[in-house]
Amino acid sequence: MPKQVDHQERRETIARALWRVVEQRGATHLTLREVAQEAGISLGQLQHYFGSRAELLAFAMDLAGEQSALRVGRALAGLGERPHPRAVLRAMLVELLPLHADARATSRMSAAYVLEALHDEGVHARARGSLLQGRAAVEQVVRQAIADGMIAADRDPVVETDLLLALTGFTTLLELNVVEPAAVLAAVDQYLDRLFAAGAGSPR
Repeated sequence: MPKQVDHQERRETIARALWRVVEQRGATHLTLREVAQEAGISLGQLQHYFGSRAELLAFAMDLAGEQSALRVGRALAGLGERPHPRAVLRAMLVELLPLHADARATSRMSAAYVLEALHDEGVHARARGSLLQGRAAVEQVVRQAIADGMIAADRDPVVETDLLLALTGFTTLLELNVVEPAAVLAAVDQYLDRLFAAGAGSPR
């Protein structure tokens, strides 16, 4: 009997091949043919699942986002039912930085996705929606921490969210070896310490 194909599994396999192409060879090599070769399938087989580069990239970014969320969840799992918001924000920020192989792959793919979004309205709308959703998640943690007295009440949650997300600007400096990971983590920790300093404590 012919082997049954798990189409979702095949799509994820193709997406992971895209991650490897971007991480190892750069966004300039991000073509359907290159990804098909990396995945060990024909171009025709790949196009059965993804009709365009933008469609494949969007699926790969969604999958990367799901994997990132799982890693954040695992990082917080051992901190009790209600982890301190400082720990939550730290886990979210650290996951956005290229500090391990999976995060580096996601970071490099995100750069390719942004370039695609600048020239494709559909990709732009999708990418913007994802970023807005991620930003809202960070702002929700900040607002709750202010409401719970863990961050000073006079802090503007919108501004604080923007400042926290600005820390992801370390990505380029890390990728080009301008700063060391330890220095970036120290900067993140110091900023979070200052943010929570006037509140009800910030356990490390």
